[in-house]
Amino acid sequence: MSDQIHTAEERFRQKFATYKELAARVGEQSAWEAMLEGYPERQRRQMGPYIEGAPLAAGFRQAIPAFRKLGMEMEVVDISTSSADAALEVQRICPVLNIGNEYGFTRPCHIICEIDVEATRRAFKDISGEILCTKADGACVCVFKYERKPQDGQAGS
Repeated sequence: MSDQIHTAEERFRQKFATYKELAARVGEQSAWEAMLEGYPERQRRQMGPYIEGAPLAAGFRQAIPAFRKLGMEMEVVDISTSSADAALEVQRICPVLNIGNEYGFTRPCHIICEIDVEATRRAFKDISGEILCTKADGACVCVFKYERKPQDGQAGS
C-alpha cells in the first residue's frame, strides 16, 4: 500500500472517530454540520483549479490522480447537454466502506460522501450534486452526479 493511500486511510479514520465522538456529545445533525465547518473553503481550494473555467467532466478527469491518492479508482462520464454542464463521477473502489465498518457505520456515505457533496454545493453555488448509487447500498459502484448551467463559451453535447 502506498504511503499516500495509508495517510488517506488515517484521515478517513480520524473523520469517523471525530464524527462518532461529536454525535455522542451533540447529536448526529449537529455533528454532521460541525464536520462541514471549513470544508466548503477547502473544497473550493482543492477542486476550484480543476473545474472553474472548464467543463465539469474535463475538470474531474484532471483530478483523477488526486482521487487515486485517496485510494479511489475513478472514471468520469461527460453527460453534458445544451442546457447543462454535467458529469458523472463513477467510483469503482470505496476506500471508506471497510473503515466505516470498523467504527460501526454500515453506511459510511452519510459521514464522508454526503458531506463531500454538500461541501461542493456550498463551495460552488452554481453546482448541484447528488449521489445516485453507492456500494454501501449494494450497487457495484458509487455514482455521483454534478451539474451546472454551461459556462460562457461552453456548449454541452
